[in-house]
Amino acid sequence: MELKNIIAAVTLSLAIIVLYSLFFQPSPEEMKKLRTEKEKKELIENSEAPSLDGTENFTKMSRKDALNESKRIFFENENVIGSISLRGATIDDLVFKNYQISLDKKEKVTLLNPRDIKNGYSIESGFVTNSKNIQVPNSSTEWKVLGNNKLTNNNPVKLVWSNSQGITFEKNISLDDQFLFTVKEKVINSSDNTYNFYSYGQIIRNQKPQISGFYILHEGPIATLDDELIEEDYDDIKEEKFSRSASKGWLGIGDKYWITSIVPPRNKEFKTTFDYKNKFRINYISTEGTEAGPNDTIEEKIQIIVAAKRVKTIDDYAKSLNIEKFDLSIDWGVMYFLTKPLFFAIDYFFKLLGNYGLAIIAVTVCIRLVFFPLANFSFKSMGKMKLLQPEMTRLKELHKDDKMKLQQEMMALYKREGVNPMSGCLPILVQIPVFFALYKVLFVTIEMRHMPFYGWIKDLSDKDPTSVFNFFGLIPWDPPSFLIIGAWPIAMGISMFIQQKLNPAPPDPVQAKIFMFFPLFLTVILAPFPAGLVIYWTFNNIFTLIQQYYIQRKTTVKTK
Repeated sequence: MELKNIIAAVTLSLAIIVLYSLFFQPSPEEMKKLRTEKEKKELIENSEAPSLDGTENFTKMSRKDALNESKRIFFENENVIGSISLRGATIDDLVFKNYQISLDKKEKVTLLNPRDIKNGYSIESGFVTNSKNIQVPNSSTEWKVLGNNKLTNNNPVKLVWSNSQGITFEKNISLDDQFLFTVKEKVINSSDNTYNFYSYGQIIRNQKPQISGFYILHEGPIATLDDELIEEDYDDIKEEKFSRSASKGWLGIGDKYWITSIVPPRNKEFKTTFDYKNKFRINYISTEGTEAGPNDTIEEKIQIIVAAKRVKTIDDYAKSLNIEKFDLSIDWGVMYFLTKPLFFAIDYFFKLLGNYGLAIIAVTVCIRLVFFPLANFSFKSMGKMKLLQPEMTRLKELHKDDKMKLQQEMMALYKREGVNPMSGCLPILVQIPVFFALYKVLFVTIEMRHMPFYGWIKDLSDKDPTSVFNFFGLIPWDPPSFLIIGAWPIAMGISMFIQQKLNPAPPDPVQAKIFMFFPLFLTVILAPFPAGLVIYWTFNNIFTLIQQYYIQRKTTVKTK
């Protein structure tokens, strides 16, 4: 009865996995259809103010038409290209020159979009004042360009706007050779009055983007405020506004591979708010006003980083600009102490070997060397356990009616031979954190994105695209997602099965059957995981096999 229950439980578990894959994950054909429809969609919806019933009405406008709605300053360096709208002096057009949407689709990744379209995503900054009668620039203000009208890493631009009360506002915008916009904002007070001005900056995203949806990765509003990391989900912000004051930090919106962030003026208190009112808004406002007296000029500097989250780039900005914990814009997770060093190890071997797959294998070797003494101890103990199987069977037959006596004799046997029955679990338990850390590194780092191995593996951060059910592409049929079990997962399963044969069989026949089924179970479970992770696990199994076989060949026991 116990065996039937176990088999039923395992069968039910597999059924749940298969049904989930079948009904809740799009098949390759469906994904291809969705991509095709998206590519054919030339017009995107243009948002208007919400109607009285709370719904939003949209008109259709292409991104190109939206960009042409206002005069613009164009910018470009080796990494980004885009433009700044003179209406509101808004950064609302940015494309990453060195990253494409997918391996199949060569179109470059576009991050920022004009605010008038449905997927609008833009950055604004400026001053506000508590003087009600003073005009200040807003999102509709038409700025003028003084001098140079193209922004590059060698040529900054200057924007000006004056109100009718004798106050002029200036923006001096510069761009470095990567992803940093530095905005120096001035208020020139030519009037006879004194006013207080408060610096602000905000990131506005019209709608929640398509996100990975994995619990191991945060995508959405993010900040570090007074050394505390703040991560909020889009849905949480819709339900409840987040607000907090701080004296240092940064704020932004993080995607899996991209970050849009603002660093407020230094050494000043500011209030950060995440909220949603038909649009997501991530903003700060200085809580300390700056006084501008008659014929006085005040200036504030903010830094805007719209970047691909390359580790070196993010770390360099954190160090050179002295931005507290900006490296946490890459979601290293709670095992930060393990995931980041693991990345650096892989990156080191990549620079040495020129291939991230080979780098992962090299790291696997290093991990095996670190755990070599522990594995040796474990394999010696397991080898003795295997050699003791006949003696253990004899003791069971001899004391089959006396469980207490059997336990005493077994413990005496283990002690005499220096065997620890639990030692076989130690290497696995120790390596589980490494396994999850590697998964995290492959999942979140853009360095691994679209990086090939050899043969059919074109992207180590994606699953093995082959399937045993169409004989690895020999049959012209695209199987559903839950049947995509590639060559590397199968190689991993086979290596695990062979390794299992070197281990002593569990004394309980039910446990023995479950362990025999385990390699197949893991093959199915790990098939959708990144190919780099499966390659790591496969080579880890192979190196383990070699070490375990050598140790067991040398292992002997005293008991006859």
